Amino acid sequence: MENLAAQILLQVVFILLNAFFAGSEIAFLSLSQIKLSKQAEDGNKTAAALLKVVENPNTFLSGIQVAITLSGFLSAAFGTENFSGYLDSFLLDTLKLPLPPTVVGVISTIVITIIISFFSIAFGEMVPKRIAMQKPMFFAVPALRVLKVVSVIFAPMFVLLDLCTNGTLRLLGMKVEAEEDAASEEDLRMMVESSGEQGTIDQDEQEWIENVFDFNDMTASAAMTPEPEVTAFPLDEDSKTIMETIRETGLSRYPVYEEDINDICGILNARDFLLNLQDPNPRPLKELLRPAYFVPESVHADQLFKDMQAQKQHLAIVVDEYGGTAGVITIEDLLEEIVGDIFDEFDPAEPQDLTVMGDGVWRVAGSMRVEEFAEELDFDLPEDRDYDTVAGLILSCLPSIPEDGATPSVEVCGLHFDVQTVEDRKILWAMVRKVTPPKPEEDPEKKQEEKPRRRKSEERHEGDEGKSASL
Repeated sequence: MENLAAQILLQVVFILLNAFFAGSEIAFLSLSQIKLSKQAEDGNKTAAALLKVVENPNTFLSGIQVAITLSGFLSAAFGTENFSGYLDSFLLDTLKLPLPPTVVGVISTIVITIIISFFSIAFGEMVPKRIAMQKPMFFAVPALRVLKVVSVIFAPMFVLLDLCTNGTLRLLGMKVEAEEDAASEEDLRMMVESSGEQGTIDQDEQEWIENVFDFNDMTASAAMTPEPEVTAFPLDEDSKTIMETIRETGLSRYPVYEEDINDICGILNARDFLLNLQDPNPRPLKELLRPAYFVPESVHADQLFKDMQAQKQHLAIVVDEYGGTAGVITIEDLLEEIVGDIFDEFDPAEPQDLTVMGDGVWRVAGSMRVEEFAEELDFDLPEDRDYDTVAGLILSCLPSIPEDGATPSVEVCGLHFDVQTVEDRKILWAMVRKVTPPKPEEDPEKKQEEKPRRRKSEERHEGDEGKSASL
């Protein structure tokens, strides 16, 4: 029995060795190179040593594989040799199986191999690897010292393994040193989505990160306030009207134009105007204007944000390809593309662009971006569209621009729109619902073909009844 206990203990040692090296392999692969770099910069010597291993994994992988292979091989070899004799005796002497000793020996070897493999896989592979994935430092730190010893003992074998591996890769036409690709935007998006699903980051953080990616691809035309919605003053506007507009809108800056909105000559700061009213000798409006900052509508939002920060501009005039005013954009507009709408206590309450009115019915603003609208209602937009808002989507299906007070209805993209409000020939609000696709109607030709068939079957049925009656 003492001999059996020693053999079992030896088997446990081999499984524990396999577990240690298997866990160490996963631990090093699970370590974050970014975190280790930060800790190494802060003076953490252990992190610096681990970082060297993570950055150059070839040697450590060779050492780990040699150790795992040896421990697994020794476990199987010693286990089969030590325990098969006990099983042979049990099968032949105790159970008295009517089989030749050679056959019993084969059965014992197979059974012992299966049992040892089970414990080796469960406790020598799966359990330590699961632990290493959750707590990589638990294995990585002690493995550092062991790897140094292993690398010295098996150094000649490592050289031969590297030569064999590199030679095989060259024969296959592959690079010996794999180039580490930087994570693409799609990879980062998938990581963010996965982190959101797992609860690592909350929904707001996930939305902000995704908005940052979209922000880089967005142009000024997508974030601006379009020209029809811009509040601007003619250069000869009287002070009373300007004062009333400032009070109603609460904006801080207003474009000022000479002949029309396409001829902007400057920007009026509400603070400058109000201070000028208090002056005993107020200056004319033209002297209060600050230079306008013009940008093309094709400029990307991220570049525009940097430029406006660098030039300390809070409002920019967006110009189309013909030199006309396409709209205006502010720093706040750009920030809202990332963090969402920003309100203060003085902002008037504004209705939401899209409001659920009932089961499958929504109220939508004509000014809502059609991409956001399509995303919310989950439908596909035409690829050849030339509009940016829901109002443009509706107008693309109308023969003419509706007059004030008109309430036209259209169906497009599987949606039914009932226009509610039209002011100044602009669609402000509409009710929308999804259209239920009609059931496919049967082909009338098939119906006509079925009628003669039914008549024939009925005639046959009547004939059969007559025959049975005569019988």
